Amino acid sequence: MQRRNDEGELFAPGTLLAKIRAVSKSALDCGALQPIQTRSTYVEDGGVRFLVRTISSLRDKPPQDDARNPFLPYESPLYVARASADHVCILNKYKVADLHLLIVTREFEHQQCALNRADFHALWRCLSEYDSLGFYNSGPASGASQIHKHLQTVPLPLARGRGQLATPLEPLLEVPNPRPGVLAEAPRLPFAHCVVHWDPAELGDLDRLAEMSLACYEAMLRRHHLGPPAGPDQRMERSYNLLVTRRWMLLVPRSRECFHGISFNSLAFAGALLVQDREQLDQLRTHRPFAALQAVADPRAAAPG
Repeated sequence: MQRRNDEGELFAPGTLLAKIRAVSKSALDCGALQPIQTRSTYVEDGGVRFLVRTISSLRDKPPQDDARNPFLPYESPLYVARASADHVCILNKYKVADLHLLIVTREFEHQQCALNRADFHALWRCLSEYDSLGFYNSGPASGASQIHKHLQTVPLPLARGRGQLATPLEPLLEVPNPRPGVLAEAPRLPFAHCVVHWDPAELGDLDRLAEMSLACYEAMLRRHHLGPPAGPDQRMERSYNLLVTRRWMLLVPRSRECFHGISFNSLAFAGALLVQDREQLDQLRTHRPFAALQAVADPRAAAPG
């Protein structure tokens, strides 16, 4: 595989979703895209209907080779478009969700480096195209599977069907007297976190969104003593998950990756879980999803007094 030198111009506004669909079809036809088949069910806990996908057939996914970078070069049939001068959009080769997009830095940056303004600008260019969830898994306890910096997006709602919430945990992100752009804690989330809600009036200004997102993200890191590090190339020592939609941004510090062998990444904190088999599904039903989330996230600080 050769690194592409013909990536062309940035995708034009309003064209990304059509490009993803077209490339998905061609990549599936040629075998470059190898979806992981799952069966979906729901596990209710604390008034939340968690989406749980159980792997039903695993394609021939090779074992992870820590010395190989699948994004440098990436597979040409998975290339969708350029998101910025510094980022390309490619399909997730082993996707579980439809239209799963990766926003990858063109030059190598480590996944444990902090996000920067360019990362947020590329992310918002994609989020502004259609309603979707963007997320970033950073650090060994975050569920990250590759060390080359990449954000990800999946379309919303996460579960199909009429009347579905955008994400199962969406109602729990409500905060008293919300102020757009101001960090808060959601009283109903039982683990350490920060959440910020966006002003809908800002959604048309990508430059403003990138600046505001970066400022809020860095404030979240400081609040949880995660960083950011002193230099742009320095790696952050602690793990966390970051989730971003057109309505809010959520950061969750992580203490460990797995609960009873079940790996949790950012999607778990949106209410979408992935298990390997029926045994893991039974473990999740027995111990309950919120207990699992509490076990892999930092504990929430006790209320003063």
